[in-house]
Amino acid sequence: MSSTVLYDTIGSGYSARRQPDPRIAAQILAALGSARSVLNIGAGAGSYEPENRTTAAVEPSAVMIKQRPPGAAPAVRARAEFLPFKDQTFDAALAVLTLHHWSDVSRGLAECARVARERVVLLTFDPSTCRFWLMQDYFPEFLEEDRRRFPPLESYASLFGREVRLEVQTVPVPRDCADGFLGAYWARPAAYLDAGIRSGISSFAHPGVERGVEFLAADLASGAWHERYAHLLRRDALDLGYRIVTAHLAPAA
Repeated sequence: MSSTVLYDTIGSGYSARRQPDPRIAAQILAALGSARSVLNIGAGAGSYEPENRTTAAVEPSAVMIKQRPPGAAPAVRARAEFLPFKDQTFDAALAVLTLHHWSDVSRGLAECARVARERVVLLTFDPSTCRFWLMQDYFPEFLEEDRRRFPPLESYASLFGREVRLEVQTVPVPRDCADGFLGAYWARPAAYLDAGIRSGISSFAHPGVERGVEFLAADLASGAWHERYAHLLRRDALDLGYRIVTAHLAPAA
């Protein structure tokens, strides 16, 4: 299923479930630095778009574009692999939790670097560092799929089509994370039993997830989950493998 078809199917009501978390937003803004113009790629309903900067958005799903709030940056219906902008139109390109939906990550990243003058900022996921109980115990197929979809961190430097200097930052997920992405409910395990919450997480849109949901429900009911993971509930935030990758671009030839 393509990402466009997926979000045209599950995207209704997405904006209510996927609100930006202010702590994650602060890290993204810091990574954007002094960039005055930003292209948000795979922009969805507009989460994490910086204010007080000239911003444009690219999003392939019409359902998602319709949920963008009044006053949001203008959005073009297009894909990361074919950005409809001239070279170096923006100071920065931004892509938030979207790489796994691109059909060709290398081409998409090269396009990001083509339209940006200074930097490309990615909020992405590193499966090699993931120690998330949900994926390890209940949905190992999610982790297997992510290993196929996400490039290894050490390979990013070669994917932009031009010389870059990479900076990688860990993005801890707060225990009360406001943004309902896959890792957001690590300290609230019963939330994953809620079909409404799962409907805002693309991983759960694929067939066969009912078995993992049943296993989690049984472990929560029996106390098995708490026996294994209650110690995590003392943490304020957890490293689940989310990373901000900033590619500082060398001047184009």
